Amino acid sequence: MKKLKFLSAIAFGALLLATSNVQAQKFPGLDKSPMDLASFPNDYKIPEKTAKVIYSRPQLKSRTLNDLAPAGKVWRTGANEATVITFNKDVTLGKTKIKAGTYALFTIPNEKEWTIILNKDINSWGAYSYKEANDVARLNVPVTQAEEALEAFSMVFTKGDNGIILNLGWDKTRVAIPFTE
Repeated sequence: MKKLKFLSAIAFGALLLATSNVQAQKFPGLDKSPMDLASFPNDYKIPEKTAKVIYSRPQLKSRTLNDLAPAGKVWRTGANEATVITFNKDVTLGKTKIKAGTYALFTIPNEKEWTIILNKDINSWGAYSYKEANDVARLNVPVTQAEEALEAFSMVFTKGDNGIILNLGWDKTRVAIPFTE
């Protein structure tokens, strides 16, 4: 009986220690540019995805798109870590065949067109360590203007004629990136 009480006391002490350890954890608040994900097909009931993109969503907050994504400069296509895009099957961007895998998605914004860049360096913060030598593909796509302004940078996939389109939107700027299958 004494042995059982002793083991119970030890178990209780371990539980108390584990509980106090959990309560001591400090968790950060929400990020100012929360992480988001877009996938295709975008129906959660369909598990087989052709592509998905993971990115953080900066917000204008009385700033201009050019303040946050300067024209003519390589941009991480979001906030925080560089945006990554994963293809679960081979696709084509422009005339470049892209093997299934994960790539960093960089862009070079300009007024009339954006340069879309897929790059091998997937573990980077922002575009600070971007190396053009590691580009897998580049494509220039036209910019269009919408009537509705978006406060937060947004991405969504849609079905294209011969594949999928990754649509980028921020403020009134819209960019459509076609991937053929």
